[in-house]
Amino acid sequence: MKGIGAVIVTYNSEGEVGPCLDSVMSRVQHVVVVDNASSDGTLAEVRKRPGVTLIANTGNRGFAAAVNQGIQALDTPYVLLLNPDAVLLTGLDELTGACAQPGVGAAAGKLTGSDGRPQTGFSIRRFPTPLALSFEVLGLNRIWRGNPVNRRYRCLDVNPEVPADVEQPAAAFLMIRRQAWQAVGGFDEGFYPIWFEDVDFLNRVHRAGFRVRYAPGAVARHGGGHSVGRIPWESREVCWYGSLMRYSFKHFRFTGRVLVWAAVVTGCALRAVFGVLRQRRLSPLAVYGRVISFACLRLVSGRIGEAGGMPALAR
Repeated sequence: MKGIGAVIVTYNSEGEVGPCLDSVMSRVQHVVVVDNASSDGTLAEVRKRPGVTLIANTGNRGFAAAVNQGIQALDTPYVLLLNPDAVLLTGLDELTGACAQPGVGAAAGKLTGSDGRPQTGFSIRRFPTPLALSFEVLGLNRIWRGNPVNRRYRCLDVNPEVPADVEQPAAAFLMIRRQAWQAVGGFDEGFYPIWFEDVDFLNRVHRAGFRVRYAPGAVARHGGGHSVGRIPWESREVCWYGSLMRYSFKHFRFTGRVLVWAAVVTGCALRAVFGVLRQRRLSPLAVYGRVISFACLRLVSGRIGEAGGMPALAR
């Protein structure tokens, strides 16, 4: 418990945050909840638990900025990031031990669903390649889940019960060594409001010379996607593609950027057409047209982009 702080970022998490807090409070030294302007009873639920520090933002600052806020409010050498829809089922000794190994900058535990089965394909992944992201935006990974590119990307070839060095575990249950967070300058707040900020952070941690461990002896039950589901569809699509393009332009060379750009344009054009036919309204044309325009602008300018790439989003 000593030397470990926990950061939980909430957004309309009234129904989830209570069990999460109850599972973690006795296992860490200090808990910080950073709320991104929830409009439900999240704040009241957090305030029921004395000893929890609550940072209530007046606007939605996004996940990356909220994580940085929470870590800055702590002085512990290790910080556990835990989603509000995750509940610890074990202690943190194995996770702390893995994170404390020489040269390790972060460590992740095993995430299970409500059925107790590992969340394979989500819990740990490899860093996305241009081809993996192209398959993703074209929908090929949904149509043919077992294709070689997707198997490698989602670590479908990895035994979820075996400890290992990994590349990109989910930030839903991730312990970070403060030294590593400081070395890379924290999370990139340009990924707004969510998506790819944890991938980018861990990529930079690896490039800074740190290892990342997977410790399946530490387990949390994870619901998944409760906050994302409350974002309107139009904003969700724009945000996801904006963050994907930001990551691509930040980490890929020119040929990789072009490949992802071509896949985004093709995939969005198809989604626009099928969306109009399915929904019988023109809003998909506006949404995906905006994404295509943004992608073309980024390719021509070569700029990474600001705030998920699409600054017109309301915060």
